[in-house]
Amino acid sequence: MGHGDDIADREWAAYAQRLATSLRRAREGAGLSQEQVAYRAGLTRYTYQKYEKGESRPGRPANPTLRTVLAISQVLGMSLDDLIPDAIPDLRSR
Repeated sequence: MGHGDDIADREWAAYAQRLATSLRRAREGAGLSQEQVAYRAGLTRYTYQKYEKGESRPGRPANPTLRTVLAISQVLGMSLDDLIPDAIPDLRSR
C-alpha cells in the first residue's frame, strides 16, 4: 500500500465522522432513541451506536452496507441524499 492509500483512509475516516454526525442529528430530529432506530432497521443497538460514533470496530472507521444505510434512511423517513453528507471522498485507487 502506498501513500495514496493513507490519504484515502484518512479521508474515509473523516467522512465516517460526518456520517456519524448526520445519523445522530437525523435520529434526534425524528425523536427516536438509538435502540428504536436499530430495532426498526434490523440492527443491534451496539452496531447502530458504533455507526453514530463513526466506527465499525474500535479504531476502524464505519463502513455500513448500502442495505443498512437504506434501512436507516427509511426508519428516519429521509432520503439518502439528505442523510449522506456531501463532499464524498475520492475512493478510487491512485
